[in-house]
Amino acid sequence: MENDLAVPPHLTMSQWVIYDHPRDYPDKFVLRRWDIVGSKVIPTDKIAFAKTLTEIQAKVPKNLYCMGRFANDDPCIVEVWL
Repeated sequence: MENDLAVPPHLTMSQWVIYDHPRDYPDKFVLRRWDIVGSKVIPTDKIAFAKTLTEIQAKVPKNLYCMGRFANDDPCIVEVWL
């Protein structure tokens, strides 16, 4: 029964993460898409930039849900969208 609860290795879901001036782009807000395939989190080449948080939030794909952030996230993570 417990094996029935395992995440299928081919299952894919995307998450979009908003960063506040991360180290690789210290002068911008950044929106990046990560794909979750099975239990692996994989970076993609989908990325957007903006000068303000409001501008980058406007670039989040429609119909997603904001999860906020978790206490153990990197400090530059503002929001995660699913």
